[in-house]
Amino acid sequence: MMPDEPRGQGGLPATQEATPGPVPVERPVYRWYHKLSAVLLITFCLEIGLYLLIFPWTQYWENNYFSGLVPEWHRYWTNTYFRGAVSGLGVVNLYISFVEIFRLRRFAKRS
Repeated sequence: MMPDEPRGQGGLPATQEATPGPVPVERPVYRWYHKLSAVLLITFCLEIGLYLLIFPWTQYWENNYFSGLVPEWHRYWTNTYFRGAVSGLGVVNLYISFVEIFRLRRFAKRS
């Protein structure tokens, strides 16, 4: 700090003084396509989550295209830990969809 700088109230230089209060921020304007994209994201995550949660534990899991693609990988494909990991991805997708459901309140008009 230089000795010839102008000082404001409180002894701080005039350039470092605090603003006199919070600055009002305008609410964002949501259009129909914002709402539609939120609903589509919720639907997509919910469907993918349920599919990934349930499908690895059905009888069709071992008889699909990817399990027969490389025969050496069949023992990994049928491993319960791998199935659990795929189901865990389904749980993550379900979590995302439920969080987005609760975030739908952002579209509600408040006065």
